[in-house]
Amino acid sequence: MGPYAMVTRALPSGHLRLGMTLFMGAWFTREIVDSGRLRLAVFLVAFIAAFLFIRFSVRMIRRGARWWPGNVTPGGHHIHHVVFGLVFMCVGGIGGLTVIDGTSAVAGVLAGVFGAGTALVLDEFALVLHLEDVYWSEQGRLSVEVVFIAIALCGLALLGLHPLGIGDDRGEEGTVWVVALTLLFNLAVTLVALAKGKLWTGLIGLFIGVVAMAGAIRLARPGSPWARRRYGDRKLARATARDDRLRRPVQRFGTAVADLIAGRPSTGG
Repeated sequence: MGPYAMVTRALPSGHLRLGMTLFMGAWFTREIVDSGRLRLAVFLVAFIAAFLFIRFSVRMIRRGARWWPGNVTPGGHHIHHVVFGLVFMCVGGIGGLTVIDGTSAVAGVLAGVFGAGTALVLDEFALVLHLEDVYWSEQGRLSVEVVFIAIALCGLALLGLHPLGIGDDRGEEGTVWVVALTLLFNLAVTLVALAKGKLWTGLIGLFIGVVAMAGAIRLARPGSPWARRRYGDRKLARATARDDRLRRPVQRFGTAVADLIAGRPSTGG
């Protein structure tokens, strides 16, 4: 019998919600607080909340909603939210370095400020990269992709996974050279997957090595550096056919979800 079943059976009928609350509270304390991941959890929640808020804000501004405050334009100069994000990151990051107790309320607040600032910055990642306002253009989709990647990687870290297996308990029999070889192997297959144009596979493979191995073994994407340098016409044709058959539907679905959450780019740039 699991701990949740024990709690719910021990409570009177009609107190299921209370039992669930007690169970979730115990789980949160054990898995998040006691494991030292409280600040990461607060960071991730604030990151997602800030991203959803700023996307709602810019969509209201784009729609011309009169009831929404609109852009910040002191003296007629439009201040992009990446500026506020940088300020929040400095306050939350530098302030967080001064806090010793990672479970304190101050540590949590600063982690939240840092998470909100990171979301504001990454939401305009394409603008920073291109040094021009491409927010609603096709290039602006990159910002949404980067935000989704950041959420996925933070979620994996919150589950207790470590990049390349660094920090994992390998037991008393694990020697230094075994650990080093394992890390090098994980890094190698991750880099191969990335070189094959499999961004999500490579990044998730940083935390789950078998995913990177699968990406490193399978055919590269046709436009990737690996395919351009190493594939002949026949293998490139196979890679193109496989990409059209398997990846295009997933890509279309991901684009639809991104447009639903973040808004559809303007046609023609």
